[in-house]
Amino acid sequence: MYKVVFDGSREKADHKSVYANTIQALAAEDEKIIALDADLMNSSGTFKFWKEHPDQMINVGVAEANMMGIAGGLSAVGRIPYVHTFGPFASRRSFDQTFISIGYAGNSVRIFGSDPGVCAAFNGGTHMPFEDMALMRAIPGATVFDISDAVLLGWVLRDIKSNEGVTYLRSTRKSFLKIYEEGSTFEQGKANLLREGKDAAVIACGLMVGEAMLAAEELAKEGIELTVIDMFTVKPLDHEAVAKAAETGAIVTAENHNIIGGLGESVAASLLEQGLPVAFKRHGVMDRFGQVGAVDYLQEVYGLTAKDLIVSVKETIAKKK
Repeated sequence: MYKVVFDGSREKADHKSVYANTIQALAAEDEKIIALDADLMNSSGTFKFWKEHPDQMINVGVAEANMMGIAGGLSAVGRIPYVHTFGPFASRRSFDQTFISIGYAGNSVRIFGSDPGVCAAFNGGTHMPFEDMALMRAIPGATVFDISDAVLLGWVLRDIKSNEGVTYLRSTRKSFLKIYEEGSTFEQGKANLLREGKDAAVIACGLMVGEAMLAAEELAKEGIELTVIDMFTVKPLDHEAVAKAAETGAIVTAENHNIIGGLGESVAASLLEQGLPVAFKRHGVMDRFGQVGAVDYLQEVYGLTAKDLIVSVKETIAKKK
């Protein structure tokens, strides 16, 4: 069970440390665990693990597509591979190998695409994936996560050990606003209700969960009660949570991703297929490429702040019948 402890403060733990420490702990528990990285072990925090346990860590160099093929082969012979590289290289650069050598071949690999969307910051537009969830969602049977805080990341990394097929999770290497209490547990495919209100619902994932909570606090000062849902499993989607959110009569989705092919379109399809008439808006990156800048600056440029989200919520509430 999870407990929400949001107070607007930033996490003390950075996500790359959570990833490195969790992978090391998993490897100590099970010799079948093997981690792979594409010359980014300092960036992922796994360099020390590699030096201490070289038999359970492979640095493939700057060869991301080859890394996916290696991971698929390791799965085929009974190993449990965890793969890390930056989000654009984990998704679009190596997509064919992931699709064929892992998904189509029936292998099971867990892929961590770090620094998605504006979290790529000064690495710039070439390293800024606003399309990675769209790509990975399209792989049959894939599971796709967008992680909102470090506690959730640690839990997901452990829980996906037994996942079959392609598992893709995206998150920052640094830190987000703190959402959950230490020791919280979750359920894959089950959204987390963080706050309940009657006027509208924001269904968010990843970076935008904290922004949604900030927006809810500001809107409450105006007498607007907002439901906030952390849809950390983007595929498979929690359709029951979508239906519950629709009871407010207004839904805004919020994602650090292109509005094409991400959470918003998935929720929209769910609403239509369930026959749920509701005022609706996708809030995210409006079909644009990335650029260089600090994360907070880029959030303003792409409209990924609580302030921008408040505007979308008010516009959507105004459309309620």
